[in-house]
Amino acid sequence: MNSPAPILDTSRAGILASQDYRDLIADLKARIQSARISAARAVNSELILLYWDIGHGILQKQQMLGWGDSVVELVAADLRREFPGATGFSAQNVWRMRQFYTLHSQPEFLSQLVREIKKSGQPVPSGEILSQAVRELVSAVPWGHHANALIRIQDPSARLWYLQATARFGWTRNVLINQIKAGAYERAVANKKSHNFPLALPAYLAEQAEEMLKSSYNLEFLGIRRAVKERELEDRLITRLQAFLMELGYGFCFVGRQYRVAAGKKEYFIDLLFYHRFLKALVAFELKVGPFEPEFAGKMDFYLTILDEKERAPGDQPSIGIILCAEKDDIEVEYALRSKSNAIGVATYELQSKLPREFRGKLPTQKQLTELVRSEYED
Repeated sequence: MNSPAPILDTSRAGILASQDYRDLIADLKARIQSARISAARAVNSELILLYWDIGHGILQKQQMLGWGDSVVELVAADLRREFPGATGFSAQNVWRMRQFYTLHSQPEFLSQLVREIKKSGQPVPSGEILSQAVRELVSAVPWGHHANALIRIQDPSARLWYLQATARFGWTRNVLINQIKAGAYERAVANKKSHNFPLALPAYLAEQAEEMLKSSYNLEFLGIRRAVKERELEDRLITRLQAFLMELGYGFCFVGRQYRVAAGKKEYFIDLLFYHRFLKALVAFELKVGPFEPEFAGKMDFYLTILDEKERAPGDQPSIGIILCAEKDDIEVEYALRSKSNAIGVATYELQSKLPREFRGKLPTQKQLTELVRSEYED
């Protein structure tokens, strides 16, 4: 015998109280938010391409007809008269449009972009296709980022690196400016990143994780001028959490400190646990005030296995571990990570980037100290 159909309350109050209605509203809100974001990106892209064309047009006429710089102010004044309600046509901003186009059409910048495309294994574009690739890249970044930060970077390689990072990770203007001030590009190219991501992660995720990891982190904002214990370093990082998040890069969300995980009857504590919005993965940090030791990798591998088993949510990517230590030997790190099944990176940190003036030139460098220790050991 069939069960009677449930009686549904179709009154206004009944509809508002139903789970189906709440689910409907949640879905509609998410769709509207997504549409707003897509519309904002489309508007931004069109605006950037408009500014690109204005800069191109001015520079082209100057080169063809020998016009001087005064034409920029003439163009700005005419555009303001023609479109009195529009913003963005001040003489200063039109100058930036010309500079914007000039910087990204120079042979040095285009050559660097071609090298990056070659490294990714894609077919090398030329002519009109290369020009379109540049337009697509610059239009993915808001104008405020270009005008207030990127066009000030003269090194084409650095500008391309920050452009790609901003487009990929959605850096806000403040995050971008902070990354430039912190020398993120210089640290990325000067120091080898130590990790086993290609061995532990799918190719597409390994590339994103590699972008997330820095070879070293600048913790000068902590104000530490003496030796500290790991717990004090952790305390200071939590106290200055916002600054630490800015140094980590865009996308990190703080989950907890001394995060408890259990295996069998024992419990363990991860120093700092984050969630990365774009990688969609938990990222565990272990803080070490001394040099890297191989056993650190084994402990982190153990933590990541527990996180993936007990904390990883459906749809999340495998957890990633970062060991932050005072110094590391790249060969030792390579051997330590080679046999680990989980994704682990090892990075160093810098507590003070500049010595006080009275000590400059009087103290041995880290390289000199390392060589001295090794020579004593060998003797």
